[in-house]
Amino acid sequence: MNKKVLMKGTDALGEAAIRAGCTCYFGYPITPQNEVPEYMSRRMQEVGGVFLQGESEIASINMVLGAAASGMRAMTSSSSPGISLKQEGLSFLAALELPAVIVNINRGGPGLGNIAPSQGDYYQATRGGGHGDYRMPVYAPAYVQELYDITMKSFDVADLYRTPVMILGDGMMGQIVEPISMHERPEVEIPPKDYVLDGAENRPSRIIKSLILDPAEMEEHNWKLKRKYELMAHELPQWEEFMAEDAKLTIIAYGTAARIAKGAVKRARSDGLKVGLLRPITLWPFPEEAIRSLAKKTKLFLVFEMSTGQMLDDVRLAIEGRVPCEFYGRPGGVVPIPQEIARIIERYWLQKEL
Repeated sequence: MNKKVLMKGTDALGEAAIRAGCTCYFGYPITPQNEVPEYMSRRMQEVGGVFLQGESEIASINMVLGAAASGMRAMTSSSSPGISLKQEGLSFLAALELPAVIVNINRGGPGLGNIAPSQGDYYQATRGGGHGDYRMPVYAPAYVQELYDITMKSFDVADLYRTPVMILGDGMMGQIVEPISMHERPEVEIPPKDYVLDGAENRPSRIIKSLILDPAEMEEHNWKLKRKYELMAHELPQWEEFMAEDAKLTIIAYGTAARIAKGAVKRARSDGLKVGLLRPITLWPFPEEAIRSLAKKTKLFLVFEMSTGQMLDDVRLAIEGRVPCEFYGRPGGVVPIPQEIARIIERYWLQKEL
């Protein structure tokens, strides 16, 4: 049995990446994710990998692209405005069908904002963020152990589907310290990388490109990508349900907000209120079928986000008007406590006469 160790979120993320076979890390400093490149700069040297601080976020994401094209498992990390600068590179990775892991330790915004935890980057992450008609898997862990596990899984998902994968955390998730089990990665059968550019001495030459000047050929490439995204949407959705089986009011929250909401649910249950929680773990593909299933039983959904309301749109699309849906948010880096959410629950419970 693996012994548990106390680890900060950013350190657990870095260690998981290395144990998943990441051999190349490229990044650029920005708070509150600076501990990721700090950790990787030390550990990559110890395991014989490559650590390089690029001259900018733009340079770093393109270094990831180059490493992925040569068959390496590569990762970069940043925070909100830094991720904005990486968007063109993300679009290129998707178009070239190159696997990579991108970490966003979300901070308050828009603009430079602040270094406090926030969830204001949901739209950017789940809609692709860059230009063109593409999607990518987006994971939103809520606990350090889950961050460790999801980081390992993300490299496998990236290779299996030949796609960039984003891990969306926040300033609290990166800084919190919790006990985790540092297990090894389960064996996963990865298809051979018959696309990599590793020298053509004993094989025909290969080309990886996203410049497709023939519109008909470009259209077919887009349809090919769409078929892949439909497969992901079928195979990848993950979520957690907490006390939701008999809930009359169901909170939907992810990441740090879900941790807060879980505390509020426990308080509400102790007061005799039938309240539950559904926590999306994949923000894309969104677990819409799980939400539709709960819509057959619950009387009210309450979406809680540390933003002005972005996941709210996906929840409303999923329930298709079957059940009323309310919203409560705290944007700009404000982190509420469970008692605050419990008061909102009680208010809606009385208003809706649940």
